[in-house]
Amino acid sequence: MGEQAYYTVDICGVKRDLPLFQVAPGVKIAIFNMLGDTEVVQVASKELKKLLPVKDADVFVTPEVKSIPLAYALSVETGLPYVVLRKIRKPYMLNSIKAEVLSITTGAPQTLWMDGKDRHLVEKKRVILVDDVVSTGSTLQGMRKLVREAGGTIVAESAVFTEGDPAKWAGIISLGHLPVFTE
Repeated sequence: MGEQAYYTVDICGVKRDLPLFQVAPGVKIAIFNMLGDTEVVQVASKELKKLLPVKDADVFVTPEVKSIPLAYALSVETGLPYVVLRKIRKPYMLNSIKAEVLSITTGAPQTLWMDGKDRHLVEKKRVILVDDVVSTGSTLQGMRKLVREAGGTIVAESAVFTEGDPAKWAGIISLGHLPVFTE
């Protein structure tokens, strides 16, 4: 078994070594996981706040799990609420809406759910989408679908990193870009 390879990133002056993970034969990505990394979450939220049109927004929307700390920190920084799109529908979630997505890290179809209790936070509101990494765009498409279905208007899309073809993500407000590694 070979030694673990890493890709080093600089997030607003904070360096992290991201492990490389094989997602397909001959294809690896750098895994960015800010869960539990308060320093990265804080610097990323402060920097994204400067770049995002927060004065033109009413709410942040983020998918479960890894980007929740970022949405929370942005909420604290801006005073705007945030909505979490869940990956599992819980029995207490009434009048939920859903969108199907395919995650690159799991390689399997997933469902995003907006709890009915959160719809009023999105309906007729200006929304900023927040994610940790935009790679294939599948989660982003699911978030867009749910916001539209709930009656919201997307004013910006953001992530800490984009990944893959940089030209594909020109409209995403991000702090950096991660390459895809091929052998």
